[in-house]
Amino acid sequence: MALLEVKNLTKRFGGLIANRDISLQVDAGEIVAIIGPNGAGKSTLFNGLAGHHAPTSGSVTFDGAELVGLTPEAVAAAGLMRTYQIPRSFAAMSVLENVMIGALLRHPTLGGARAAAQQVLDAVGLGERGAMLAGALNVAGQKRVELARALAASPKLLLLDEVAGGLNPGEALELAEILRAIHARGVTLVIVEHVLEVVMQLAHRVLVLNFGQLIASGTPRDIVRNPEVIEAYLGRKYRA
Repeated sequence: MALLEVKNLTKRFGGLIANRDISLQVDAGEIVAIIGPNGAGKSTLFNGLAGHHAPTSGSVTFDGAELVGLTPEAVAAAGLMRTYQIPRSFAAMSVLENVMIGALLRHPTLGGARAAAQQVLDAVGLGERGAMLAGALNVAGQKRVELARALAASPKLLLLDEVAGGLNPGEALELAEILRAIHARGVTLVIVEHVLEVVMQLAHRVLVLNFGQLIASGTPRDIVRNPEVIEAYLGRKYRA
């Protein structure tokens, strides 16, 4: 049985259809990437999966339970966490305190949350920066805080929204190694990403959205050779 199953998901904002009849599934242990041009509906899809807005129609089943109608807090408690394109750190709080917010979902005491948060910071390469103010970190550091806060909630599935966006090539490669290690710990990953080097390195499967519709699904090698994907997203120059 799939860990995540989406059936005929549609989301309308007035006359705009941001997601149209999307069906997909993600098995436990997979790394699935979702790509597509800006405005394709990728973040809207994540918002629907994570409970930030209810779909107009369709269903989202996670670990055998329906998520549609649940609050984001209830979705997180079920084991599905997400990050955001723009990091949402609490700038005036320390890095450790930021990550403790996620850890408190599973560790109700401050001592337990602090210990869990420190373990996660070590895992993402921020173990020595726990006392720093989150607002003092550069973009790469704040991206890692965002990742660590979600990871501290011990998710079964992690939705990563452009986690490599704004990073230089070296930082993106380091992040890919961190994500590979997180996956090795048993966390299923679904990644919305424009940095194709990260997608090609990590993804087992790639899904492509365009104008709110799923237009292709396959291995990274198949996707980058798909004429419809080249036309809609990669560009005609990529064909050569």
